[in-house]
Amino acid sequence: MTTTHLVATAPTLPGLSTEELAAQLTLRPQSIRKRYCKTGAYYCLRPVKLPNRRLMWPADAIEQLAGAQ
Repeated sequence: MTTTHLVATAPTLPGLSTEELAAQLTLRPQSIRKRYCKTGAYYCLRPVKLPNRRLMWPADAIEQLAGAQ
């Protein structure tokens, strides 16, 4: 009898966590969270709020910020 083990993989979401976005923008994650709490967005970016209460920012966030200037 052989047993097969299935490896559960998390689905990859098309987006960035707040920490990943902050790293790309060379900011602290708290700076992004603070602006989001005050205005509902980080400049022109609006995240999706996941069921676990985390924020998922658009994958093309850097391009959107560059285009807004």
